[in-house]
Amino acid sequence: MHVLLIEDDALVASGIQAGLTVHDFVVDHVMTMAEARSALEAVASDVVILDRGLPDGDGLDLLEEWRATGVTTPVLVLTARDSVQDRVSGLQGGADDYLIKPFDLDELVARLQALLRRAAGRSRSLIEHGALCLDPVAREVTLDGRPVALSRRELVLLETFLQSPRSVLSADQLKDSLYGMNDEVESNALNVHIHHLRRKLGSQVIETVRGLGYRLGKPSAPAPPGEGGSS
Repeated sequence: MHVLLIEDDALVASGIQAGLTVHDFVVDHVMTMAEARSALEAVASDVVILDRGLPDGDGLDLLEEWRATGVTTPVLVLTARDSVQDRVSGLQGGADDYLIKPFDLDELVARLQALLRRAAGRSRSLIEHGALCLDPVAREVTLDGRPVALSRRELVLLETFLQSPRSVLSADQLKDSLYGMNDEVESNALNVHIHHLRRKLGSQVIETVRGLGYRLGKPSAPAPPGEGGSS
């Protein structure tokens, strides 16, 4: 899943980016409100981590601006401002969650996963689609109760579909969930990942919607032993 990190402290941002990448998040980092505006227009982010003390203003002003223009992306405010009034102002200003620095990375990951779960309308962590089951915390996938080995990007791609089971997702949306703004992406990379998911989880697990993109289909039986692999 794609995270837009808005944080002007390069050391803090580097630690967050490294920690979230370990948990299969794709993270793009910007340092100012101006860069954040451009990034949100350029990339389909699933969740935003927003610092308040930015070089060109209070991040809360940016959040209120986004909410006023209809941006509904979940936002977690991450700041050293720890008074009750600061927290109340953040939540009333449109934040979906508010975390105080210093913080524990595991708590940050758990809060991001909770935001994504609520945004998808789910009340529990496990994501089930027929016989297919994804545990976002353990990063494990099973089909008919049997574990299926997926590469990191295959797992992220599957999670993207499972988070929006009724939506048709464009190729650009799917690439945003897999790659950062500065990543070099081969032209056929998305097709390769989709091919591998179909091979491992059944040919109907992802449907092609001609001219529009892809959507989650019905899971079928896993590939025969020995025919799997990862990319």
